[in-house]
Amino acid sequence: MLRAFLHPLSITALIALFVAVLMAVYPVETMNSSLRGLSIWWEVLFPALFPFFVISELLLGFGIVHFFGKLLDPLMRPLFRLPGIGGFVVTMGYISGYPVGARLTAQLWAQRLITRAEGERLVAFTTTSDPIFLIGAVSVGFFQNAAVAPILAAAHYGGGLLIGLLMRFHDARKEPLKGQEKQAQAENTASTSNKVGHRISRSRLGIALKAMHEARLLDGRGMGRLMQDSIQSALRLMIVVGGLVVFFSVVMEMLTHAGFVAALAEALRLLFSLIGLPAPLADAAIFGLFEVTLGSRAAGTAGTGLMHQVAIAAWVLSWGGLSVHAQVASLLSRTDLRYRPFMTARLAHGLVAMALVYALWGWLGL
Repeated sequence: MLRAFLHPLSITALIALFVAVLMAVYPVETMNSSLRGLSIWWEVLFPALFPFFVISELLLGFGIVHFFGKLLDPLMRPLFRLPGIGGFVVTMGYISGYPVGARLTAQLWAQRLITRAEGERLVAFTTTSDPIFLIGAVSVGFFQNAAVAPILAAAHYGGGLLIGLLMRFHDARKEPLKGQEKQAQAENTASTSNKVGHRISRSRLGIALKAMHEARLLDGRGMGRLMQDSIQSALRLMIVVGGLVVFFSVVMEMLTHAGFVAALAEALRLLFSLIGLPAPLADAAIFGLFEVTLGSRAAGTAGTGLMHQVAIAAWVLSWGGLSVHAQVASLLSRTDLRYRPFMTARLAHGLVAMALVYALWGWLGL
């Protein structure tokens, strides 16, 4: 009986019931928090993410992803134990921000271009903030100090790449060398040993262009159909993202009114005081646990010393917030990729990013 009560689904059901009761007790606050979440989705997330979702669909249909896959294969495999096609996901994920990396990873898995282990490695370090949010919103908007942007970017994106290097060992023993990988390694060896200088580049470019052409023929959709499918797919995903943002906005508001957030912040203040961090930063960490924007804003306005504030902001951006986690989990639910490696990587990324802020602080003249 106790085991059934402690089952994750049972605990989730009890939490959902608790939140539902709070929504009935605080109807005005529920409505206001819903409108606030809807405003964030419509005014910030929709214009920022929707074009990237459409473009990513178009690039897959045109075979551009396959082009980059062949071109970047010699770099991605030795560093991250990923096919070259993962380089496109890394680039788009870092430029576009969360959850674009998870979206593209799920698409590659659906097309059988990556294995489960490769997909879990890829999504683990491509879920990052976009540079516009990191520089414009966090550094300039919340901190009102553009000078923190370089160190925040170095810690956040550098930490992500370090996590990618560590994730190359994820499921390494369980993943046999596939025929495609053997062929790719043979091609790389042949190119390296038999060609020099520009001839190597020309050979690699030719293979990449051929892969793009074959992928385009295999897709077979005309420009009109491809555009229509891309927009429809992007709209469906944006609706899911919007629903999750509104939902977590309400949950955060209800937990605040219930005193849960205050109690958790008090416990975290005690922990921070023991490890030498300013206790007021606990509020920023708690807000960042749930939502990136709220946590980053709280870190920027904490007034506890710029170095510690930037370190907490780096943790918030790298962890991503439960709202982003829910978006990624929703995308992974359509695949056989597991959520636990992603969550572990987010925790590690947050700690690594914080450590990098302290390590780089003096070097960057702050």
